[in-house]
Amino acid sequence: MVSYFVPRGRFLLKAGNIRKAIQEQQQPKQVLHNGNWPVLRHFRQLPANAASNESIIAKPKPQQAKQQTQLQLRRNALARWTGFLLRWAPMGLCVFGAIEWQLHKFRCERKGTQRTASEFQSRIYCSLPLRIISRCWGWLASCYMPHTLRPYIYGWYSNMFNVNIDEALYPDFNHYASLAEFFTRPLKEGARIIDDKSPLVSPADGKVLHFGSAADSLIEQVKGVNYSIEDFLGPLQTVEQSNEPISYAQALKKKRDGSTELYQCVIYLAPGDYHRFHSPAAWEPTVRRHFSGELLSVSPKVANWLPGLFCLNERVLYMGKWKHGFFSYTAVGATNVGSVEIYMDSDLKTNRWTGFNVGAHPPSTYEYDELHLDAKKPDQPGQKFSKGDLIGQFNMGSTIVLLFEAPKTFKFDIVAGQQIKVGQSIGHIADRK
Repeated sequence: MVSYFVPRGRFLLKAGNIRKAIQEQQQPKQVLHNGNWPVLRHFRQLPANAASNESIIAKPKPQQAKQQTQLQLRRNALARWTGFLLRWAPMGLCVFGAIEWQLHKFRCERKGTQRTASEFQSRIYCSLPLRIISRCWGWLASCYMPHTLRPYIYGWYSNMFNVNIDEALYPDFNHYASLAEFFTRPLKEGARIIDDKSPLVSPADGKVLHFGSAADSLIEQVKGVNYSIEDFLGPLQTVEQSNEPISYAQALKKKRDGSTELYQCVIYLAPGDYHRFHSPAAWEPTVRRHFSGELLSVSPKVANWLPGLFCLNERVLYMGKWKHGFFSYTAVGATNVGSVEIYMDSDLKTNRWTGFNVGAHPPSTYEYDELHLDAKKPDQPGQKFSKGDLIGQFNMGSTIVLLFEAPKTFKFDIVAGQQIKVGQSIGHIADRK
C-alpha cells in the first residue's frame, strides 16, 4: 500500500487527514459546561461567567410553562379539527347535495311540475368560478398552435363535434394558427343560400330550442321552462311607454291596432357549428344594451333545468325596428365563450375581468351599459342591416334569441329540435282569406 505524507510545519500528516485538521483549526473553541453544549440565546453565545445563570435562562417560570402548554394544546386541537374537516367535509357536502337533489325531485313529482333547479341549486351553480374558467379557455384558444399539432387537434375536434371542414373557406387545417381562428372560420361563397321569399331567416347554424308567441310577461326558453321578457330586455326605452296601463309585451309593440303580435325564436349554437351569425331580416338597430351577467352553460340540458337562464347570462342586446314593428336581436354568452364580437361595434367588450368575486354575483336585471345608435352620425356605430348581412361571431357555441313583432298571420316553418342553417326560412306571413 502506498501512503502519501504532506509536510505541515514540524508534523507529517496523511493526505486523508488534511481536511479534518483544517476544520479543527478553523472551528472556534466553545466552552462546555458540565459536558454539555453551551447555552445559546438570540444566536449569541453566553460568556463563560454566565454558567451560574444557566439554569435560570434555560428553565422558564412555572406560569410561563403553563401558558406554553395550554397554547400547544390549543394548536394541537386546531390541527386535529382542521385535518378532520379537510378529510370529511367534501364527503359531507356531496351527501348533503344528493339529499337536497332527491328532496327537490320528490317535491316536483308531488306537485306534478317539471323538474327544474331550485333556488338553492341555482345559487350554488351561479357561485362556480365559470368566468375565470371562460377567461382561461379564451386565453388558451388564442395561443399559437404549432403546425405539427394542427392536423391532430383540429381533426380530433372535427370528429368529436361533427365539423364540416369542406364548406370552410380554408379547408386546410394548417391555415388556422389557433383554436380561436378555427372556431370562427369563415365559409365559402355560396355555402349558405339566403331565402329571398321568406320575411325572416335563420341568423345562425344551430338547433331550434323553442319558438312561438311572446305576448305574455313570461315566455318559454324551452318547453315548460319560462323566463321574464322584462328581465331579459330591461326597462322600456321611454317614460311614456312605462306609464301606459298595458303589459310590458304590449308596450314594446310599435303598432297598437291589434293587427300584430310578439314572437320569439331561440337558436342554440353547438361547439361544432359555424360560429358567425348574420342578420335574419332587413332591420335597423337603435339601442344596444350589454348585460354583464353570468357565464352559465346554455346547452339544451341546462336550458331545460335552469329557469330564467337567458336573464342570468351575459348578453348583448340590440333593439330596433323592421317593416312589421319592433325587432330585437340578442347574442347570449355562455361558459367558455371567450367573447362576443360585433363587427360594427368596436367599443363593445364582453367577458371582462371582474376579479376573484366567487359567490358574489349581483342580479343582472337592469344592470347594463346602454348605447344609442344613430346611423346618421359618423361617430356612432349604427347601421341598417339587410337580410343575410354578417353581424358578429362567438368564440365558442352559444345562443341567439330573436324577439320581434309580426302580423298575427305569421306562421313558423320550423319545429323544436330541428337543425337549421343560416338563410333557411324561419316563418312566413300567411295570406288572409
